[in-house]
Amino acid sequence: MPDTPDLLLVVNRSAGTAADDAVEAALTELRSGADVAVAATSDAAELDDALGDHPGRRVVVLGGDGSVHAVVAALDRAGRLTPVEPVGIIARGTGNDLARALGLPLDPVEGAAAVLAGSPRPLDLVRDDDGGIVVNAVHAGVGAEAAAEAVRLKGRLGAVAYPIGAAIAGMSGSGWQLCVEIDGRVATHDAEGWTADGTTGLLMIGICNGPTIGGGTPLAPAARPDDGWLDVVVSAATGPVARVAFGAALTGGRHGDRADVLVTRGREVRVSGRAVAVDADGELDEVAVARTWRVQPAAWSVLAPA
Repeated sequence: MPDTPDLLLVVNRSAGTAADDAVEAALTELRSGADVAVAATSDAAELDDALGDHPGRRVVVLGGDGSVHAVVAALDRAGRLTPVEPVGIIARGTGNDLARALGLPLDPVEGAAAVLAGSPRPLDLVRDDDGGIVVNAVHAGVGAEAAAEAVRLKGRLGAVAYPIGAAIAGMSGSGWQLCVEIDGRVATHDAEGWTADGTTGLLMIGICNGPTIGGGTPLAPAARPDDGWLDVVVSAATGPVARVAFGAALTGGRHGDRADVLVTRGREVRVSGRAVAVDADGELDEVAVARTWRVQPAAWSVLAPA
């Protein structure tokens, strides 16, 4: 086992504390090979304070993509996000899509052991022109709208909020009139002749660093988080029947074969037009007018199996 520096284990307070069994098991494993401090945080300010209180410790995140997103953003604000200061990830979220893409264990004890034995693996980062970052994927349109509906319904409906939110989003409207530009050129689907220039209704736009979203849905099956590219998916499947067919194809990763879906790659993506909901690593937002995302190759690193 390689020499391990002192660690700071960051736990999302809303997802658990150091008293939880999974956290305690992971902590015990980490402490078998390193000195570990624990910070249970619930917002950006607490994350910033935790990093400030432990400047010399390597950061380990116990959580899902949203927790990794929050910690990476905090490290970025602190000027500590570099490829030579790797981050450890112990998967404990609902989706864990980045952990899956990196081949990290989904069991917390095995994840902790992998942190102790792992080697730095440089990864790309996605930055937007509003100051945001993305570690796995950002998507706009129906999926983000479904998540937004679920948030509004969750207090009253609990676990059934997401499927109901998805149904509401899936049945309403005829898509979003948006312009999608990839590396400065308007996205076009040459085979069918439709163009994402704001005149075609779009169902969904995915800008992906990793291949899956939502716990394994293969939105961009060919995406790799360390290849220096953004994998882009644009769906114009806005009719009721087309939406259902697109959803069925998406679950099996076959949506790229559809005539109303464009799959391509680039290093910069700009989305503009009407207001649209956006989901970045599970964090909900809205683009009111326009936003641009760019890939930053090898911007950070994760402890991963060699």
